[in-house]
Parts: sequence; C-alpha cells; structure tokens
Amino acid sequence: MNITGLKSRIAEAMAQPDSIEGMRRWLASRVPALHPSIRLESNEVDTLQSFVQAYIEQVPNVLEAAAAVAKEAQLRERLLPVLKVAEAFFLQPPGLPAEHKGLITLLDEAYLAHRLVEEVNDLYVAHGVAPLIPMDITRANLIVHQLMGDTFANQLDAAVEAAVAGLLPDDLFESEAFKAYQAQQDPAGVRQLWAQWPCMSQQLGVDIELRGAA
Repeated sequence: MNITGLKSRIAEAMAQPDSIEGMRRWLASRVPALHPSIRLESNEVDTLQSFVQAYIEQVPNVLEAAAAVAKEAQLRERLLPVLKVAEAFFLQPPGLPAEHKGLITLLDEAYLAHRLVEEVNDLYVAHGVAPLIPMDITRANLIVHQLMGDTFANQLDAAVEAAVAGLLPDDLFESEAFKAYQAQQDPAGVRQLWAQWPCMSQQLGVDIELRGAA
C-alpha cells in the first residue's frame, strides 16, 4: 500500500493556506445545518476544523493498522484488495462535487476510506471477533456524514457498500485461517488495544448523542 503517498497528499493540502481557509468557510456554512444531537464543546468552527483535519490525517494510520491486523489473521491476501480500494478512494476518488476543493475534497475521500474500514469492522464483529482495527470511528463518521449532508453522504455510502459486497466473499470468514485467528483472540489484549484508540470525536471536543445511548 502507498502509505507514503497518502501522507504526502495530506501534508501538501494541509500546507496550503487557501485550502485551510476554504475549509473554515465551508465548515462555518455547515454549522447551522448540523443536527442538534451533535455537541461542540468550544468554538464551533475551530473545534470542527481540528476534528476534520485529524479525521483526514488518520486515514494512512488506519489503513496501515488494518493491513497489519489482516496479516496477523492470515487474511492479508483476501483483505488487501479491500484496503487497496480504500487507498484508491483517497488517491483516485470517484466523481466528487466540482465545488469541493482542497481539504474539502480530502474530507470526502477520508470519509470513503473510514467508512470502508467501518464496514469491514462490522463484519468482523458479526463473526464473533474484535474489529479489524480497535478504533471507535462510528461517531466520527456520523458527524462527517452530517457535515456533508444526507444526499451526498448517502451516495458515498452506496459506493462503499458496493465495494465491500464485491470484494468480501461469503466464505472469507469460514476459512481455517480466520477460525484459527478467532480462536486465539485474547479479550484482555483487545481491551488494551481499544484503550490505545479512543473515540476520535470525543477526544477532539465533538460528540453525537446516539439514540438509545445512556
């Protein structure tokens, strides 16, 4: 995977003052439309700016971690194509709105990559093991979905679901390699990993009240 290429593209965008200012203006325009369940702890635009930049910057780390766990589970050959799609979403994205430029484009691409990993995580959990990566990205994805608006975000979600359905065959989780990985899962080790990857949105002063949450 071209992790270096991902990091370079992000660094270039972050170094452009016009790109950062464009993101701030866009975020300011989106604040009034945010769902009331989204809580911002301090200055709204500054908090959202820090949040989306961290969300974008996490993409290379998330994909690198996912590839490492897939290798440990002896599933790298089966899961690498899925992770390569996430990488391609970032380096060569599908058609995006013409008005989305600079960091806003990277946010679109980061959402595709994070949502793809979230879908794979959900499949891991459904088959009785810890997520592919122990990072709580669900709330962060919901917040970005809100920032983008339902119509556009739903289009990106559909692209992710189609990619996962086409690349993860039903027999993946029936393989002997996966069953062996499943049997050696250490609950204490999983909890320790989760502690290293706390909820990104809460860390950055942004949270969302999920229905049914205590």
